[in-house]
Amino acid sequence: MPLQEEERWRYARHLMMPELGAAAYERLKAARVLVVGAGGLGSAILYYLAAAGVGTLGIVDFDIVEHSNLARQILHTTADLGRPKVVSAAEKLAALNPHVRIEQHPVRFTADNGLDLVSDYDVVVTGIDNFPTRYLLNDACVLTRKTLVEGAVLRFLGLAMTIKGGETTCYRCLFPDPPPDYGLICSTEVGVFGPIAGLIGLVQAAEVLKVAAGFGKPLYDRLLQVDAGTMTFEEAPVERSPACPVCGASPSITALHEYAVENERCRRCMAGAVGRPEHWDTSFIDQREPTA
Repeated sequence: MPLQEEERWRYARHLMMPELGAAAYERLKAARVLVVGAGGLGSAILYYLAAAGVGTLGIVDFDIVEHSNLARQILHTTADLGRPKVVSAAEKLAALNPHVRIEQHPVRFTADNGLDLVSDYDVVVTGIDNFPTRYLLNDACVLTRKTLVEGAVLRFLGLAMTIKGGETTCYRCLFPDPPPDYGLICSTEVGVFGPIAGLIGLVQAAEVLKVAAGFGKPLYDRLLQVDAGTMTFEEAPVERSPACPVCGASPSITALHEYAVENERCRRCMAGAVGRPEHWDTSFIDQREPTA
């Protein structure tokens, strides 16, 4: 898929880099990337992927824009309050780069639609804020052998890793099951620092570009941990678990299943109770010690 003249000018600073030459850019232009969530993480991910010229960007989000989003969800503005995030995001991205195809999926990612959604894309990116969907995404990408670029934020902390479904360490290798109700901490209780969402989102965008264009060393079997409060970056090696329930030697998970949401805060978010006082604008991060 050769670049047009205007595209060569647009991506000139990338094209002069050997890692992102004409052949790599043709792969990038042909790539299909699905971003699940157009919030804090998704805003940074989508902006930079569109700017870089990823051929097709799919956006999954069932939420609307609220006041509490605007401090970190930079795709959206005050004028977008009350509008669907997928619509707001698609408008901004189309204005940024008309060469990118935007596919809107104004739905919640579920066990019923998850496999169909990820199967239509080459790379999937986590931009969500709840554990049930995080596990569904992991399982869907392992089962379909898709690459998943994982990210999470809370307070000043952020995590990122890249998973090549069925080949590298997956999220369940580290955390086989979602945390119990008492183990959940969310941003409505402790907050989230706006720039950490952008910082982790940019790490995820860089990972997508490396995977899609075929260069560099993605975060396979490595967990990147960022603390914006101290501005420290730490990397920990992680290993596949033979006992992993989805990618291990004898997997017990062979299909997608919805997870019971015991926590009332999570239940309200998952139900899409948007635009009402009881809605929780949440971000989560797993603070348990990995099992592997």
